[in-house]
Amino acid sequence: MKTGKWLLCACLCVAMNAIAAAPAAPTQKPPEKVLRYAFPIAETGMDPAQLSDLYSRILTANVFEALYGYDYLARPARVRPVLAEALPQVSADFRTYTVKLKRGIHFADDAAFGGAKRELTAPDVVYSIKRIFDPRNKSPIVAGLEEEKILGLAELRKASLASGKFNYDSQAEGLLALDRYTVQFRLEQPRPRFLQTLADPGVLGVVAREVVEKYGDQISEHPVGTGPFMLQEWKRSSRVTFVRNPNFREQYYDAEPSPGDAQAQAIADRMKGKRLPMLDKVVVSIIDEPQPRWLSFLNNEHDFMERLPQNFATHAIPNNQLAPNLAKRGIQVERVPLSDITMFYFRMDHPVVGGYTPDKVALRRAISLAYNTEEEVRLPRRGQAIVAHGPVMPNTTSFDPTFRSEMGSFDRARAIALLDMYGYTDKDGDGWRDMPDGKPLVLELDTLSTSDYRELDEIIKKNLDAVGIRINFRIGKWPEQLKASRAGKLMMWGYGLSASSPDSGNVLALGYCKSMGQQNHSRFNQPRFDALYEKQSLMPDGPERDAVIKQAVRLLIAYMPLKIRVHRIGTDLLQPWVVGYKRHPNAREFWRYVDIDTARLPP
Repeated sequence: MKTGKWLLCACLCVAMNAIAAAPAAPTQKPPEKVLRYAFPIAETGMDPAQLSDLYSRILTANVFEALYGYDYLARPARVRPVLAEALPQVSADFRTYTVKLKRGIHFADDAAFGGAKRELTAPDVVYSIKRIFDPRNKSPIVAGLEEEKILGLAELRKASLASGKFNYDSQAEGLLALDRYTVQFRLEQPRPRFLQTLADPGVLGVVAREVVEKYGDQISEHPVGTGPFMLQEWKRSSRVTFVRNPNFREQYYDAEPSPGDAQAQAIADRMKGKRLPMLDKVVVSIIDEPQPRWLSFLNNEHDFMERLPQNFATHAIPNNQLAPNLAKRGIQVERVPLSDITMFYFRMDHPVVGGYTPDKVALRRAISLAYNTEEEVRLPRRGQAIVAHGPVMPNTTSFDPTFRSEMGSFDRARAIALLDMYGYTDKDGDGWRDMPDGKPLVLELDTLSTSDYRELDEIIKKNLDAVGIRINFRIGKWPEQLKASRAGKLMMWGYGLSASSPDSGNVLALGYCKSMGQQNHSRFNQPRFDALYEKQSLMPDGPERDAVIKQAVRLLIAYMPLKIRVHRIGTDLLQPWVVGYKRHPNAREFWRYVDIDTARLPP
């Protein structure tokens, strides 16, 4: 071999040896899967026992779990086990429910557990329900759970009110941990839909006693559950960040779509078998004004536009079709009728709008008839709602889309006739109607300052001006208004309500006397209505129960303690990289079921 060739070969060998000896390049970490979106209203806390507002419950539903839940893809809604091993054993009289828990489910790590892994057991379920009955927690859901009449819990609550301390170690005969993994519920009366109560993480989000006792009054700042996500950072009324719970059990996507639902079947085919959750992080911002919320989505700062602001419907979905510029970007749209109502109520013990005498009933009915709900749907809501004729919501068992009533009717002539007939006339010549006794008739409606609320309030004012009724708007903040309303301090307030189960009867709690200060913001108190409410709650689903619910609805329409306005249509927009989303009519714990296609993320 010639010297030049030998040197070349030697150099090549040295170079190859150097390459072989060099350490392997580190494997690149896959991009983090983050879902970012915004709420229009701030959260109020994160303790399931102390919450009633929708947005806080969306957060906690992804941290805490109930015994049961709803299949993510099935329509109509179908209950399935979550913490439970299987559906409960139910006695023939619907009074005893026995639930076996899955083994090996653990809470997220927390200092309260002293460094040990903490398994969920039957006593945790018992403790979590008792917390709702503890007067110290002032749980807004206690009235609803009291209606289930779990034997012994009312007595524990009564004893606590007398002594000033709730005895968590005292046994209630209707709420028993039969062994480490078995819970039994015994009810005073038949409750055919008790399973739906056990399927709501807002009612039965299971907590650990050690955590509650460690953090005391600050428990709402320390959510520790068995769910797929755990709190990482919380800037109140600004931003909340959740990360994957490393203790979350081994669970795989197995949602089952209903036959004939092509969209759901396509999602199931793509997602089946993936381990849950698929996301690493969820960041929820609080942006109360619609425009910056919309711009955050357009600018790719958010991945998901939960309920498109009505102000931008004509831009995003003209004629209810996705705008071409958004379609070109690959934006996805999900548009469905929501199981909800919006309303404003009249406080029934208020000297101006309250009362049960014919003149007071006439005033409320006249205000309802004077309000043009079709105009609300057409203008501020840009067609993203349907007129409601009563409180029963779409996608619930007793909803009748053909039902029509005075509550959803606009008839200005009848409104004027009612006001004149009962003495609500202009007695001092200032152009505004007065009370029958000559005092000024002035309504006060508490509202928010955001642009979407301003548009809605303009419709109210325009319609009441047309019949000579003066109304003033009091601007406030959501959490404070909620507290004031429950305390009976507001004359009128406008808000919305969403169904957490497919049962129509639950919404009637809006008028049930024992729900005053909770669901019953209007403080309506009518014995015939209460009797119907209690009767339907014990009946199995079917035409007979539907008839009783309809009777109760007609009483609400006749007395008009609240004006139901619309059922909203929810339009959700998603960036091209969001995979697997489908809005459920009742469930809120959707984070675990969606994924981010990182290959489609913008650079």
